[in-house]
Amino acid sequence: MASTTRDNRNGGVEFIHEDDGRVTAKDIETGVTSFGDDRAEALRMLADALDAYHGKGEPVDEGELAAELSLSEDELGSKGRPPWDE
Repeated sequence: MASTTRDNRNGGVEFIHEDDGRVTAKDIETGVTSFGDDRAEALRMLADALDAYHGKGEPVDEGELAAELSLSEDELGSKGRPPWDE
C-alpha cells in the first residue's frame, strides 16, 4: 500500500511512496505529478513537468513527432497534424 508525506518546505509538494519502491511527487497547487526512483529524482522530474505545464517546454515539431511515432500520412489528421492535436 502506498504511503503519503507532505513537504511544505518544497512549495506544496506531496510525496507518495509507491509499493514498487518508486516515489511520486505531486504539486498540490496544480495537481501535476511525476515520479522517480527516490524523492530527489521525483522532484527533478516534477520540475520538468511543471515547466511543460506552464508552457516553458520546447516546441514540438509535428513532422518529427510523427516520424518518431512511426505514423503514416493516413494516420495524420487534417493539416498534417496527428489526430490527438486537432
